[in-house]
Amino acid sequence: MKLKIMLLAMIATLFMAARMHHAGVAKAEHKMFAKPDEVRTFPLGKLELVKLGGAMIGRATFQPGWKWSASLKESSGTKSCEAPHYQYHVSGVLRILMDDGTTFDCKAGDVSSLPSGHDAWVVGNEPVVVIDFQGMVDYAKMKSE
Repeated sequence: MKLKIMLLAMIATLFMAARMHHAGVAKAEHKMFAKPDEVRTFPLGKLELVKLGGAMIGRATFQPGWKWSASLKESSGTKSCEAPHYQYHVSGVLRILMDDGTTFDCKAGDVSSLPSGHDAWVVGNEPVVVIDFQGMVDYAKMKSE
C-alpha cells in the first residue's frame, strides 16, 4: 500500500509540476478527495473531483457490475467513451475494450493512458478505484450541465 501511495504521489507531483510550469502557477496547493470540489454520481459509480493548479483531477469508484456502455453511454450520446484518460489504478480490475478491438486489464498499481474510443467494465467482485489526471472535466456530466 505504501508503494502505491508513493507512486501516486510521484505521478501527481510530476503532473502538477508540468502543469504549473506551463501555466506559470507559483503557489503550492493542497486538496483532499475527502472534501472534493464536485461529486458526480451515476449507476454503480461516482466521481469525486478536485481542482488543483488549473487541472481537474478525479477519483472514480466503479462498483462490481459497472460498465461504461451500460452506465454512461446513453447520457454521453456517443458509441464509446470519448474522454482520454491518464489513470493510476488504486484497486480492482478494470477491463478496457478499445474501438479497434484491443482488450486489456488494468489492476491495482497500474498506470494507463487511454485515448478516445473505448468501453470499460469492472471484472470480479472488488470495486475499481482510479485516479484520473485527464479526461474527467466532462465525464459523467448530465447533458443539461
